Order: sequence, then structure tokens, then C-alpha cells
Amino acid sequence: MKILSVGEWSMKREVDYGTPEQQQAVRDVIADVRARGDEAVRDFTKRFDGVVLDGLRVPDEEFEAAYEKVSVEFVDAIRAAATNIRSFHERQKRQSWIDLQPNGSMLGQLIRPLERVGLYVPGGTASYPSSVLMNAIPAQVAGVEKIVMVTPPGKNGESMNPHILVAANEVGIREVYQVGGAQAVAALAYGTESIPAVDKIVGPGNIYVALAKREVFGTVSIDMIAGPTDIAIVADESADPLYAAVDLLAQAEHDVLSPVTLITPSRELAEKVQAEVARQLEKMPRKAIAEVAIRDRGTIVVVRDLDEALDVLNQVAPEHCELLVKDPMNALTKIKHAGAVFLGPYTPEPVGDYFAGPNHVLPTNGTARFSSSLNVDDFIKKTSVLMYSKEALLQNGKQIITLAQCEGLHGHAEAVRVRLEKEGNGQ
Repeated sequence: MKILSVGEWSMKREVDYGTPEQQQAVRDVIADVRARGDEAVRDFTKRFDGVVLDGLRVPDEEFEAAYEKVSVEFVDAIRAAATNIRSFHERQKRQSWIDLQPNGSMLGQLIRPLERVGLYVPGGTASYPSSVLMNAIPAQVAGVEKIVMVTPPGKNGESMNPHILVAANEVGIREVYQVGGAQAVAALAYGTESIPAVDKIVGPGNIYVALAKREVFGTVSIDMIAGPTDIAIVADESADPLYAAVDLLAQAEHDVLSPVTLITPSRELAEKVQAEVARQLEKMPRKAIAEVAIRDRGTIVVVRDLDEALDVLNQVAPEHCELLVKDPMNALTKIKHAGAVFLGPYTPEPVGDYFAGPNHVLPTNGTARFSSSLNVDDFIKKTSVLMYSKEALLQNGKQIITLAQCEGLHGHAEAVRVRLEKEGNGQ
């Protein structure tokens, strides 16, 4: 990892929307799925995954069989995590409201869940049963009635990942289609003979999935176009360099493009963490990935004091922020931009990734400046409700007409004027 002073460091943001060739390939896949439905989905699955599918939907018996292939400890952990995640998201629920005015008018807002949501869950080597919970549970808490899931089939005729099927079954999702890639996104957006069209698509995927979600946005809603996962750690002289090092590497192992940053006022700590990262890297099964991320996107920024460290952190606007400082609660008050904040030495990022309850679908690439983690609000719609009484319209009609005429929308003004005139107040 590079050690830089604040003067040497600069905030760089890189948004990867793929190459022109990748973008065109995704458009071609989407167009073909729209035109040929299931047939196109099967063709692309054979071409990209090497799998010939008889049926797209996972048979019910595969869910039962999946339990025989996972440990009891895994099932227990998934159930405990699901309980924590549901409890956290229950606190995010909103209620409809109505406000009756003294003049007889009524204003309000209706909260309604989306009707149909599609979950994309990666498969193969990037298999994340935790993502099933994080995407499904807030949708269920919001009241979404129909939730379907797509996930790539097992390679070379292998069974689907049993951990994903168990996770889906544990949260009551049995409509699962063994389809991945851009073709799965297209199927969810436009519908095929087998796969129903949905109103929103959520869940992580590779560059082709991200590009496909970008292409279908507008036809359906999406959660976000996620970039590589990232972390920024603010640490003072009290921090354990081992903890900081392994937490940086925990994100670096995800992707060669994952930015990992340590911000500290202690040059001594910076050097210790740099050395510890090198030592710990040698032990990692995913060393090949983490090594590239640390080399190309690993940075230690040495600052003047903790206030400057938090200022740098806010510029980074990280997906994950860890505070390894003496007084993390005080530091928390100064954080403006972060997807999730992990306080103290006993709250490493995996606590949130898997178990504690907050959602791990977080804004990447600095988008925490303007967006939030996946939450119950992502699965609801807010509908405004208005009812004016005769008294209220007579009281406010002239001002409404004034504003309409100012904008040159005389039809709008007339819709109010005729009512005022008919009710004897048209002057």
C-alpha cells in the first residue's frame, strides 16, 4: 500500500460503464430476449454458462435436496441472521397519513408496496447467500406480494449452489429461475413465457448484469448500478494495526478494482499497517485478487489530526467506514457521507455483511454522497392524496390562478376560475 500525505493524495472517482463492445453486447442480448423470450434465454444460457436447460424454474425438490448438502451450522446461522435483518428493517416501515385542515380540505400520503420484485443473486465462484436475505427481507417487510429470484445455473451440469437455495427457502422464496447474466435481467424487465415481468430489479452482479440493469431502467426500477466494493478506515494511535490490516484485506479480496483506504494522523500506525498488510496477504486464499487491489487501489493517507481525517473520509464517501479510534461515537457525529459506519475494534465490516441486521447493499464509488443503503423505502411507493372543500377552493383559488397564469398555462387557470365563477366568487 502507498503511504501518502494529504498534499499528495487526491480523490479520484472512476465509474465503469463497460467498454462499447460490452454495452452493445448487452443491448443485443436484451433485444433478443424481448423478441424470443424463453428460447433466447435458453440459447444464451447454453452459450455463456455451458448449460442446456430443460426448464427455467428450479423444481421444488431441489430446495429439499439442498438441505442435505449444507451444514446444520449454516442453517442455524442463516436463520439467526434473517431474524436480525428482519428486526432491523421492521423499524424502517412507514405508515400512510391523512391531515384534515380546518377549512375542510384534506391532504395525505398513501404508502403502497411494489407489486412485483425480482432478485438477482450471483452464482458460481461469486456466490452470496447473504445477498438473498439482504434483498428479500426488506421487500417482504415493505409488503411486496410477489418476489421472484434469478441466479445462474451450476456450471457443466452441476447442481445449483445449495446455500443459495437454502437461504431462499428460509425466507419463503420458492419461485427461483436458474438464469443469470444480462439475459436474466432482460427476462425480469420484459417477461418471457416462463419468467414474469417485475416492477423492480435488485441485487449485485458482474459488469454485464450492471450494464443490463442500466439499460432496462425506466421500464423497471433498479436499486443501483454498483461498482466494486470499497472501504475506508479512520484510525488513530490507539488502533491495533493487525485489525486495520485484516479489515482492509477483507475488502481487497472481493475485486482487483476494490479501493481500500486507511486514514490516520499517526505515521507510526501507517507504517505498521503497511507492514501488517504485506504479512497477512501471504496467508490469503484469494491472494491473487487482494494483492492487485492493494497494489493498485490501496492507499494510506497520513493527516494532521482526527478532524482532518474525517474531512478526508467525507470526501471519499466510502461504502464501508470503520472508526478505529478512541472515541468512535464522537467521530460519528462528524461523518456526513458513508454507506455504513462500523464503530470500534469489535465491529469489523463482516458483522454488517452477514449478521447484525443493517443491509449490506450499500452505495459504492462515492455515491454515499447522495444515496443510501437498500431499505424498506426502496420497495414502496408514496402517493399524494388531496381533497379541497368548496371553502378551501374559494379561499385559495385566486392565488392558484395567479401562479398558473404566470407559467402561461391558462387552461390550468381556467379550471379553477370557472369553479370560482359558478360558486359566486369569480371576481
